[in-house]
Amino acid sequence: MTDHVEEKKKVSDTLFIPLYGKAYVTKKGIILNDPMAEKIIQDNDFTPGRKSKSRFLSYFMAIRAKVFDDYVSEKIASPGDTVVLNLGCGLDGRSLRVDRKNTLWYDIDLYDVAQKRKMYYDEDENYKILPRDVTDEGIFDGIPDDRPAVILMEGLCMYLKREELKKFFARAESHFGEVHILADFYSEKAAKLSKYKNPINEVGVYEVYGLDDPRKVECGKLKFVSSRDMSPYHLSDELPATDRFIFRKLYAGSFARGLYKLYEYEKI
Repeated sequence: MTDHVEEKKKVSDTLFIPLYGKAYVTKKGIILNDPMAEKIIQDNDFTPGRKSKSRFLSYFMAIRAKVFDDYVSEKIASPGDTVVLNLGCGLDGRSLRVDRKNTLWYDIDLYDVAQKRKMYYDEDENYKILPRDVTDEGIFDGIPDDRPAVILMEGLCMYLKREELKKFFARAESHFGEVHILADFYSEKAAKLSKYKNPINEVGVYEVYGLDDPRKVECGKLKFVSSRDMSPYHLSDELPATDRFIFRKLYAGSFARGLYKLYEYEKI
């Protein structure tokens, strides 16, 4: 196995960290409801490391997921059919949490992850699981180009080099007539700190990338349009009072905003 393939396998192993967070809040009855996350965590006997089991990290993972859920719900609420691509989806249950309506939905991840995903999620005519690498030249092969596209890149971009992101954006801009992208990033400072203080270190991942200027991955008509709040107060309002205070210091204050970025792009 090459170093490149081995590194991607390690990245795949990180999928249980956000899943654990969603299972945790589901048990608490707050933020979002994801019984599939509970089932998968139990089935796989996942035991989080010291950093991964922080309840504040669990809150953050769940709130980030809810922000993405709300974004895609907002985009598919408008009239007309939509194609949704949930990239680097892992074992996430967004396709069950969101009312997909007339949407054609693709959950996309590396081959081993996609195969594992098929053990829990049933495909149908409007829902497909595709084993693909986001860096593949043919990432959009067979995906309709005549519908508005919503692309979700949650917990993914920090594993992609800037040139890989630019190539992906170029392919998206070329393939779709209308496209909306929501993607979270580390800042360049956060990427440096991640070598020492990140739960992903517990599964052997140390190489991540940051992006301070969202315009550096624009391509053609696909442009940065806004920054979004990754830890909105209305979601952390659901936390117990003491936890809410600590969470907002860790993940919703000015320091956190300097580390975690949420950028929206559209083809203009």
